[in-house]
Formats: sequence, structure tokens, C-alpha cells
Amino acid sequence: MSLDRTTAPEIRQIEHFSIPEPERYVLRNGIPVNIMQVGDEDVIRFDLLMKGGQWNQEQPLQAMFTNRMLREGTRLLTSAQIAERLDYYGAWLDLSSSVNYGFITLYSLGKHFPRTVEVVASMVKEPVFPEKELSVIVNANKQQFRVNARRVDVMARKRLNRALFGSTHPLGRYAELDDYDHITRDALVRFYRTYYHSANCSMYVSGKVTPEILRCIEQHFGETSWGESSHTATFEQYLPDTENCRRLFVEKDDALQSSLKMGAFSLPQQHPDYLKLRVLVTLFGGYFGSRLMSNIREEKGYTYGIGAGLVNYPGIGVLGISTEAANEYIEPIITEVFKEMDRLRSEKVSSEELEMVRNYMLGDMCRSYEGAFSLSDAWIFIETTGLANDFFERSLEAIREVSTDEILALAQKHFCKENLIAVVAGKKV
Repeated sequence: MSLDRTTAPEIRQIEHFSIPEPERYVLRNGIPVNIMQVGDEDVIRFDLLMKGGQWNQEQPLQAMFTNRMLREGTRLLTSAQIAERLDYYGAWLDLSSSVNYGFITLYSLGKHFPRTVEVVASMVKEPVFPEKELSVIVNANKQQFRVNARRVDVMARKRLNRALFGSTHPLGRYAELDDYDHITRDALVRFYRTYYHSANCSMYVSGKVTPEILRCIEQHFGETSWGESSHTATFEQYLPDTENCRRLFVEKDDALQSSLKMGAFSLPQQHPDYLKLRVLVTLFGGYFGSRLMSNIREEKGYTYGIGAGLVNYPGIGVLGISTEAANEYIEPIITEVFKEMDRLRSEKVSSEELEMVRNYMLGDMCRSYEGAFSLSDAWIFIETTGLANDFFERSLEAIREVSTDEILALAQKHFCKENLIAVVAGKKV
């Protein structure tokens, strides 16, 4: 049977889409474990989530360096031995931290998991935070900070968040160069002792999860309580201290192009309008065929790319718009952004345009959650944001059901260009 390449394939609506919930159980010491049993390949992803991040730290960089230093030496293993053992078994380890969590993620072949998880357990339960390694890592990060601090996109992003939240808010307070000099072993040990313990964590394991895998997790993490504290991380609420100015400029004399960041407070993820607002924001600037891309890139040629999205923080959301362009195009871009917002507030979108956005978002959901590891990401997202387990089902329903009338009403209600703060970092024209 030959293919008729002159006829485009039929476009079909997604009839059914679901994200399977993990199997959940609790270790003997109370740690919750979430299991995604998906796939036939002998590969395992193991995630350990520790509550406590930037929101909880006593000083800038404390949470990030505490997490990062876990792999630099334990009571039983040096940093070199940790790296050698993981490399020998073909494992990969990722350490990261966010506003409110620290993450330890291990990728390993199932047959080697008993040996690789043993290394991770030693890192988590008995790190020593060696002074020599800390000095090397702080100096390397300090140099990277110097490089990043000269990038116009970083300059604009930091200035926008300071303008929105205020410099004393955890989301508006950024590390400065001299903060690296104040990172000490004692500061990391204090943070570790407070937040890294069995009463303040959860686990996710995905892939081909066998009884032996679960037995190893129980053996290394679940038989008894571990850690030096029973403190559970809490997230104190801070009120933003927003600047009144709506236009800000950060000068960089040698910039070849400028970075534009625009932002305003929007809806938190728990708000009833949030899921349908996502459709509006995607139509506005969230994919390659969006209004902003079609106008500012395709028609005007002002930039290679421009995007808009909803940025989510604990208890609050931000509508963000971002691009980089030649210095002389920044003002015309701002004018066109406002024009597209006005159009969406005054003109109903066509059914065809909404259907295109709908199909893009549904397809993106299918691509994003098709494998075992992406399923882990999905449910970790649910836990770390505090959303209900039916979030994905409600997202699908909102994408399918939102109407052109609702898009217009949402734009009129939530698109207010007067609230946008525009920050430009670059060279004065």
C-alpha cells in the first residue's frame, strides 16, 4: 500500500487522555513513596524531595549550596569515590533546589540500583560538607555569577522581579557577589540539620520498579527515622512591595541588543479562572503561531522570538512577556505588545484560531506525559505546587471547553496593560 503524499492526514480530536496516578505507600518511618510502574526497560528514576528552599533560608545561597554539597563527601565516601562509583555503574545524579524544595534525582539501571542508591543514601544521611570542596565550588559559582550578571536577560529578569515583589521579598531578593563570601560550612550544616530528615521528605520512583527496588529503598531510607530534627518546613506569606514606576531601564554600554521583560501579577494556579486563562495566554504568546510571534516576528521582523506565559510562585502568579532585540526595536515591540492586548480585549478570536491553540495545547500535554520519567515530573509538580490530583483532568476539560466568548471575557478581566512593568536592559539608543 503506497502513501498518497498529496493529501494531508486527517486531523482528529484527542478523545481520551489521562495521566495515571502513582501507587502510593508509606515506609516504616513514615516517608511517603510514589511509584510509577511504566515501561519494560531496566531503567529507574529515583527522586527524593526535601521541603525547604530559597523561601526558608537564613541568608542568600544557603539552600542551593547545601543541596549542591551533598555529593562532595560523606562519612564513608569522598567526592571522588562518589563520582567514580556512579560513573562505574552508568548512573547519573542531579541535585537542584527551588523556591521551596531541594531535589536529589538518581537515574540508574535497575540491576545496579542496589549499589547506586546506597551512594545516594550516604550522601543524604551523612554528608560532611568538606571545607576544601566548598571553597572550590563557591569560587566556581562565583565566577559563573560574574558571567551571568553581565547578560542583559539576567539583568532584566532580576530587575523586574525586584520591581514586582520588592527587594526584601524572597522572590525579589537575589544573591550579590559578596554573598558568596559569606557562605560557610556552618551555615550549610545548620540548614541541613533543620530540613534534611525523614519527617520532611517524600520519594518518587519510576520505570521498571521491581520488589527488589522497593526493598532497597526501604533498607536505605525507611527502616528507622534519620536526621537530627523533626522540623517540617513552612512557607511564611510575604506581601509584595511593588514599585509604582511602570518603565525601568538597566544600562549596559556594550550590549549588542537589549532584553525586554514585562510582567504583572496574575492569577494563582488555584483560581477558578486560571486554567482557561492559560489558553488565552498561549494564544497571546505561548507558542510559535501566537499573536505576538505572528505580529512581532513574522510580520514586523523585530525579533527572532517573543513569548508570554504565566509564571507560578507559591500563592501568586505573574504574567510575563520576554524577548531580545536590537536596541532600536524595543519601543516598537512594546507598542505592538500593548496593541495585541487591546485587540484581545476588544475583538473576539475566530473559532479557527482557538481550535488551533486548543489542538496545540492538547498535543503538548500528550507529549509531556508519555513516559515514566515525565509522569514523575507531573506528580512532583502536583506535590510541590500543592494542587489537587485532578489538576490535569481539569486542565484538559478547560482546554476543550473554553469558548471564544470566554476568551474575550478573560482578556477584558485579566489583561490590563496599565499594570505591566516593562524593564529594558541594554544600551541607550
